Amino acid sequence: MNTLIKLIPAALLCASSAAMAMTENTSAPEQVRVPAGHAVKLWTVGIGEITYACREKADQPGTHAWTFVAPVAALYDKNKAVVGKYYGGPTWEAADGSKVSGKQLGVAPGGIGNIALQLVQAAPATGMGAMSGVSYIQRLNTRGGVPADLPCSMANAGAEQKVGYQADYIFYAMQ
Repeated sequence: MNTLIKLIPAALLCASSAAMAMTENTSAPEQVRVPAGHAVKLWTVGIGEITYACREKADQPGTHAWTFVAPVAALYDKNKAVVGKYYGGPTWEAADGSKVSGKQLGVAPGGIGNIALQLVQAAPATGMGAMSGVSYIQRLNTRGGVPADLPCSMANAGAEQKVGYQADYIFYAMQ
């Protein structure tokens, strides 16, 4: 079974672009706020999908659940131009080849049917370019990305579902 749930990217990109001007770090939930002393370096909208697989729970043998496998998304700027990509790691890679990965520091609810908001502390970037100097990455304004409530048992273990999602990825650097 391979279920694909898609969003309507153009309409959502427009909605999220409007949110770019309205969302500030200080209005984000406390768990995902960037510490003082950091300023926005780059604001992108990620549109893609998250893969989930039906797998046996490690702590509950015989019980299965939809488990996160990996994300993949294109990153767009305010002009709807692709400026990079996001994939498992987590890793954000700019079109110029620079990339950054990091460690999750906090999450907050994203609302019903939406993946969580997130704060990631960046590791030093590789390559010179847009990701150089990034210290934190926020995921805000999430839409979709939660697996559908489909059966998951031994009978369909290994099945995957790809779920469409969108989120704003905001990159910060030291001021």
